[in-house]
Parts: sequence; structure tokens; C-alpha cells
Amino acid sequence: MSATEDVLARDFADIAVSLDGNVAVVEIQRPPNNFFDHALILQLADAFAGLDAMDACRAIVLASQGKHFCAGANFGTGRDDNADAEFTEEGFRSTTHKLYSEGVRLFGYRKPVVGAIQGSAVGGGLGVALVPDFRVATPNTRFVANFSKLGIHPGFGLTVTLPAIVGQQKAQLMFYTGRRIKGDEALAWGLADLLVEEDQLRTAAMEFAREIAESAPLALMSVRATMRQGLAERIARATEHELAEQQWLRATEDAQEGIRAVAERRPGDFKNR
Repeated sequence: MSATEDVLARDFADIAVSLDGNVAVVEIQRPPNNFFDHALILQLADAFAGLDAMDACRAIVLASQGKHFCAGANFGTGRDDNADAEFTEEGFRSTTHKLYSEGVRLFGYRKPVVGAIQGSAVGGGLGVALVPDFRVATPNTRFVANFSKLGIHPGFGLTVTLPAIVGQQKAQLMFYTGRRIKGDEALAWGLADLLVEEDQLRTAAMEFAREIAESAPLALMSVRATMRQGLAERIARATEHELAEQQWLRATEDAQEGIRAVAERRPGDFKNR
């Protein structure tokens, strides 16, 4: 079995990979919230690597099962029962650096990606939603950079990817306030490229990817490489800084209060310590 065939035959634990004509679908399968951890990002990176080597694949749709595209990071089990595990000291020291290294891989491949974003893309989940070149959203989609509400620093390269898409001012607004950006506002900002009803999301994303896949593949990859030149390297540098800031902030009282406040759906009572 060749390496390119292997990615379609491989039994991934948390994702499914399929090919429909010249469009591949990579589906995250941790419903309903699709919390991510190092294991999931590694699987995504391996799937993208296999598809990158497959001539039959000319574009990718990144999608997920369940209510939310990705409701955030989880450095524990990756399942819904341990959603705050990313805030443990062990999570940051032993896991996050490896996770970010795999995340950087996602930005270094050649094939264009369309994201089908339903429900919420929150925190690090927003970082995953910004891996694709384009995003298809619904009126119920929410893009949220809630790090300051949690008392920590943005991660997953968002300090590079978000300003590049929405501009410095709007990125600052999202980072400083944690405001939820709804589907229609995301479309106006360029954070989403297409807005469709919920039941049309996957179909619209596939049609978008098929339109891209109609282009000459060598030219397509060449243009994309030019447009994204140096992106993976910038994200690698950014994640080193983001992680350092996250590590010291995690240990503050404000971060612990932020976790409690978000879980209890109330404003944080921060003490600046």
C-alpha cells in the first residue's frame, strides 16, 4: 500500500478522511464539542501530510461532527469530561509545545483548505478554524477569542492568523473583549467567506472546494505557496512567544478566577495578581 493510499485506509482514532473526486474531506469526530488536544492535532497533521502527497486530491474540506466545530482545547483526555485540563501545569509544560509544533505543520502543506464551521469556534478552536484558507459559516456560527476572559494569552498562532484575516483593529477587539462574532458579522469582516443555512453547510463547503479544485493543480499550489510564503515560519515563532506568555499567566490567581467565571457564565472578579 502506498503512502498516499494509506491516509485513506488508515483507521484514525478521532478523524475520518475520505476523497470525493478531487476533494478530500477531513472530519473531526469528537462530538458534540470537538475539544482538541495534541493527539487530535497530530492526526490532522498526518492526514494533511498524506493528502498533500496525493495527486488526486486538489483541495480539502475540514469539517467536524456535532454541535460545534471546535469549542476549545483540552490537554487531558480530549473528551468533554475534562475540558479544563489545558490549564494544568502539566498540560502546559509537557503537552502544549508539542501540540503547537503539530499545529505549525498544518500551515505548511500545499493543498487549499475550506473550513465548514458550525456552532462555535472558541479559543484554540478558533485557531483550528483559521487553518483553512476559507471558511463557510452559518448564521449560528460564533467565532470567539476568549483568552483574556480566561486570564491567559492567545495561542495556536492566532496572533499571526487572526490579524492577517480581519486586520489589526478587529483582532485586538476580539482578543481584548472576548466578544462573540456571529456569522453575519464574520462575513462582513472577512472571517467567513460564505454564509449559508445550517443544513447547507457541508454541501456549500464541498461546492466551494470543487470550484477551487477545477483550477490547474500545479498553478494552484504555486500561487498558494506565494500567497502564504513564510506563514508557517511566522506561526512557529509566534507560538513560542504565545506559549511563554500562557505559561506564566496560567499560574496567576486571575487565570484561576477566569476559568471559574467562564464555567459559571459570569464576569470575572479579577485582582490583578
